[in-house]
Amino acid sequence: MRRTILFFALFLVVESAEFFPNERDALLQLRDSVNSSVVDLHSHWTGPPCYNNQSKWAGISCYNGHVNQLVLEGIQLTGSLPPTFLLHITYLTKISFRNNLLYGPVPNLTGLIYLEFVLLSDNRFSGLIPFGYTELKKLTELELQGNDLEGSIPPFDQQTLIGFNVSSNKLEGPIPETPILKRFSKSCYENNANLCGEVVGIPCSISPASPPKAPSENKKNGLKVWSIALIAAAVAVLVLISIMFILFRYFRRSKRMETQGEDKQGNISIENVVKKSYWSKSTEDPEKTLDLIFFEKDMSVFDMDDLLRASAEVLGKGKLSTTYKAILESGSVVAVKRLKEMNSLSKKEFTQQVQLLGKLKHENLVEMLSFYYSKEEKLIVYEYVPQGDLFELLHENRGIGRQPLNWTARISIIKDVAKGLNFLHQSLQSYKVPHGNIRSKNVLIQQDQSKNYHSKLTDYGFFPLLPSKESLRKIAVGKSPEFSQGKKLTRKADIYCFGILLLEVITGKVPGEMFSPENGVTSYVDDDLSEWVRTVVNNDWSTDILDMEILAQKEGYDEMLKLTELALQCTDEAPEKRPKMSEVLRRIEEIELEPKNLVTDVEDDSVS
Repeated sequence: MRRTILFFALFLVVESAEFFPNERDALLQLRDSVNSSVVDLHSHWTGPPCYNNQSKWAGISCYNGHVNQLVLEGIQLTGSLPPTFLLHITYLTKISFRNNLLYGPVPNLTGLIYLEFVLLSDNRFSGLIPFGYTELKKLTELELQGNDLEGSIPPFDQQTLIGFNVSSNKLEGPIPETPILKRFSKSCYENNANLCGEVVGIPCSISPASPPKAPSENKKNGLKVWSIALIAAAVAVLVLISIMFILFRYFRRSKRMETQGEDKQGNISIENVVKKSYWSKSTEDPEKTLDLIFFEKDMSVFDMDDLLRASAEVLGKGKLSTTYKAILESGSVVAVKRLKEMNSLSKKEFTQQVQLLGKLKHENLVEMLSFYYSKEEKLIVYEYVPQGDLFELLHENRGIGRQPLNWTARISIIKDVAKGLNFLHQSLQSYKVPHGNIRSKNVLIQQDQSKNYHSKLTDYGFFPLLPSKESLRKIAVGKSPEFSQGKKLTRKADIYCFGILLLEVITGKVPGEMFSPENGVTSYVDDDLSEWVRTVVNNDWSTDILDMEILAQKEGYDEMLKLTELALQCTDEAPEKRPKMSEVLRRIEEIELEPKNLVTDVEDDSVS
């Protein structure tokens, strides 16, 4: 009798685990179609995928006994997805195959009425974007960038869609002018074969009218000589008008570029080196400096004329400035920042603040060399740091051939940032917020001959120069809780921004593009990366916060969690609870010196 009861109980457990066999069969179909050099799906995808709303299968999450998330990111998956395998996993809310080597068509998602996130970027998918994707009523984010997709973009118009990217494919034709697709910036469509439309600033050519039917031989023969002459004259006039129009446009554009500068995103690409100055040469301003003012006399090896003759290349555009790479005739290279939002400042106000910043010298600060002031134009000349910024290093080129950014490199970069920020906090005691704009785009990267990474902070010290609250919204401290609550900003706002930067390095995710699992359902989180990390950590999903590139290295797991704990303290909503910058630096140095622990056991627990 006891044996019968035990057998029956065991039968119920097995029966409960196999309650949705179609979902398991669909996942096994996927398992048998792809391979990974990082995770052995054949050994880890065994037994039931869901049991008690949990899963021991790598990349699988469950809710109400159903598979509701399939996330296999950055594990070097190769192969082609089975065409219809997802159709049997009807409760999916999220599918992600980011940063793999998958090829063939993108998956068929017909009938997946709960699907919110489709993240297929940086693979080798080819073919068309299925029109059926427009029928996913809950679609929140669609990432298809970095593939080989062809054809046109379907007319997505789901009100739920808040993330969309199809850049770096082979798409062509008009971008559908739906209200939803107009929301997204030009960068979401760039690097395609031949896309056109309002959002990318490329007008779509009008289809030529059907050619007239050929006249009969009698009419051809009857064509009058004066008619031919009239047509020839009309053509000549049109050609002349066209030439005059082109010349007019050319001189008008040249004049506008000389006097107004580069105002529209994308007019000048990185490759396009322009040999005209962008900055004003007005002589009507009595307060303007006649030449560059250098912070140290031995630095003055070039003057304003040299700078105006230099070829210029746009490095980046922010809300408060545009930065150019200027190549002087001598061969020297400098970075020139053209400031915005500061035209209300007097020469005295601007000069005093910038002179103070120019005296700061530290290995982890981009050095200021000189500046120029006029009422309409304010320039700061910096040393040129050639190897890009932290944002590019973390987030760009995550596809095939990318060199993963390991834990050792990340902690080294973070320590350099902390050292630079600590120096600012010690040196600028009178500043309420010594940096003010800490974010990954303002951390410039250098790599030495040993391939070790070093970083330098730029864009520091402008907080006192910003005239209005609206201006402050455009820099990093404008995202701090105290700013949104209308409280006064202190140097603890810098600590908050540094904490967000820490989390960006740990998670590999861009602040403002975060999603958080709540009760198995995925929801959008605006800007606050720390809130997402807190949710994950509180639910004991600690490995879920880590960038897949770090997990693949199997190194420094304990250290990463300690750094995460520090980052969450830095982003505490109450400024008084955040540590001082000197304390933050000390703890980072201690974490760096700790012996590295492998994450093998943690990975085994999470995928077995």
